[in-house]
Amino acid sequence: MKAAAMLMACLLLAGAAHAQQVKWNFDKLAAHANETVDVALDGSVLRFALKFLSDDDKEEAKVKKLVGGLKGIYVKSFEFKKPGEYSAADVDSFRAPLHTSDWQRVVGTHSTEDGETVEVYIKNEGKGIGGLAIIATEPKQLTLVNIVGPIDLDSLSELGGHFGIPDVEVEKKK
Repeated sequence: MKAAAMLMACLLLAGAAHAQQVKWNFDKLAAHANETVDVALDGSVLRFALKFLSDDDKEEAKVKKLVGGLKGIYVKSFEFKKPGEYSAADVDSFRAPLHTSDWQRVVGTHSTEDGETVEVYIKNEGKGIGGLAIIATEPKQLTLVNIVGPIDLDSLSELGGHFGIPDVEVEKKK
């Protein structure tokens, strides 16, 4: 899915994240969705999951280091039988908590060909970034992502292939 790859690429642009979980109300969409995916990994669940990764494996050790400081990874995805089963007003209700002076939209993409839109928001906090939220829409799918806790930009791509995050090749600056 192109949107999943785009989500990972957008995450790489977000830098560090450390904040509280965004409060979204999913009740209306859940009632109309054909399929719902709900990933809610708070800090204790993440630390438990990390026990299954090896310190001896270089790649797994990188993932452990990156995820170990997170306070949560929250993903909610709704799939619908046909286009138009969720409205622009529904999407606006998810944007609303991000339209404060603390939040800033840093990425916005839209494809008229396939109807995909991805928006990435960061929360400014003190001297750093204090939160990350992603809203991705397709004609028959709506996905929301919130990562809470510090994220090292250089290590973020290491999450690809773990915790349901797609593996995306990212060229690092030299």
